[in-house]
Amino acid sequence: MLYQVTDWDDAYANGAHIPQAEDFVPLWQDASARFREAHPPEPLGRGHLFRPSRTAKGLMVFIHGGYWMAFGPGTWSHLAAGALAHGWAVAMPAYTLAPKAHISQMVPEVAAAITESAGRLDGPIALTGHSAGGHLAARMVCDDCTLPDAVAARVAACVPISPLADLRPLLRTEMNDTLRLDAAEAASESPALLAPRPGIPVTTWVGGMERPEFVRQARLLANIWAGLGAATDCVIDPGRHHFDVIERLKSPDSPLLARLLRP
Repeated sequence: MLYQVTDWDDAYANGAHIPQAEDFVPLWQDASARFREAHPPEPLGRGHLFRPSRTAKGLMVFIHGGYWMAFGPGTWSHLAAGALAHGWAVAMPAYTLAPKAHISQMVPEVAAAITESAGRLDGPIALTGHSAGGHLAARMVCDDCTLPDAVAARVAACVPISPLADLRPLLRTEMNDTLRLDAAEAASESPALLAPRPGIPVTTWVGGMERPEFVRQARLLANIWAGLGAATDCVIDPGRHHFDVIERLKSPDSPLLARLLRP
């Protein structure tokens, strides 16, 4: 069956294809506020660092999505619950959003926040992020010294969730009026067009009910990086769409969390 995109804005429009999409953000914000009341974080720049009640086994990093244009760490605090239950600390970095910053400026901001949080804790590092945050998570393990070598050496797993691995299609969307990507930046900041650091297992994770472009992008990164020597997998989570696929992070027993916090 031939696959061709004729409407690029619709291809990357998630909410328009999810029932009661408008209800999700208030639910996330409420759950996150309640979570921070129960688990007050320490500041991480403009982001948050949650610590378990005992010495942390390692550091999980969750990078938020929003097409690089919306949200902040405070919307997603509740997603730290699963890793905290396993005794891991959880960092949720903030980064400057478009149009105030280009994606190429967000990448070093996130790397700096990860480096700062890694300096506060010992143990392995597990990287994840959702959508635009999935892109940034993958971008952290590219073989271009985005992360300092000493920090990258501690990364035991990277699980980009619904990642945007190739930014070039976004040049065809209206959102690029805000992102201000040009062809050169789209290429230089696309993980699928870069090489992965050796030795870091990478699993792309995507909902089975997501827009076809997100499934294609998740498969693309896993396939290309496998061809460059990385240990990769692409998991298509049945019955999950773009807004609920991340809910797996809340559950200590979820297969998503197990893949991320691999021993």
